[in-house]
Amino acid sequence: MRRLAALAMMLVALATFAQTHYDGNIAVGGKAGLTLSRVNFNPSVPQVLLPGAMAGVTFRYIEEKHFGLIAELNMEQRGWKETFDDADYSFRHRFTYLQLPIMTHIYFGNQRVKVFFNAGPEVGIMIADGVNSNFDYKEAAGIQYFDENSRHIEQYTLDIKNRFDYGISAGVGMEVNLNRRGSLLLEGRFYYGLNDVFSNHKSDTFSGSSGMCIMVSLGYLYRLK
Repeated sequence: MRRLAALAMMLVALATFAQTHYDGNIAVGGKAGLTLSRVNFNPSVPQVLLPGAMAGVTFRYIEEKHFGLIAELNMEQRGWKETFDDADYSFRHRFTYLQLPIMTHIYFGNQRVKVFFNAGPEVGIMIADGVNSNFDYKEAAGIQYFDENSRHIEQYTLDIKNRFDYGISAGVGMEVNLNRRGSLLLEGRFYYGLNDVFSNHKSDTFSGSSGMCIMVSLGYLYRLK
């Protein structure tokens, strides 16, 4: 009798779980947006956030209510743009990365509108870089402005040491369901790099040169399941 009662309770529990279990879904899509980035030099280099662009593809898997996973493959522009007080100079060094973030996706809301939080690790590889300057940065040591202001110029000609990058990303956003299959997503995300772009040995000028980036993107997801 006890065994039958236990079996009956198990069947009731399983039936209840089947009724309340969340119907998972898989979605794919694309995104594009703007980036604002800098390089955290130590010792510091005067700079402002460098604007750039980003675009990529997204895969999202949701198995439980309020919880899922996101993987992306993005092409992002990063780098730094220097400032020059009382001088008409400009210098920016732009990096192009292929980035792969894998993040936890937490969301709340109703069938029409949801707010979400994404966070997780990110790895990437620099596939291109380029410098734009209105002065001969390779001969900066011979320019009077740099001598008088005692500012670092070594970063202008340093070779890139680490094209592989890794760090942590976190973002918040909003999703609006257009219909049963499609939705629009607006997200603001912050990335903090943990690997230095340039060599950081004791004999080097800079002990730190990790990247930092703010991203704002608009995306579209299509639900496959």
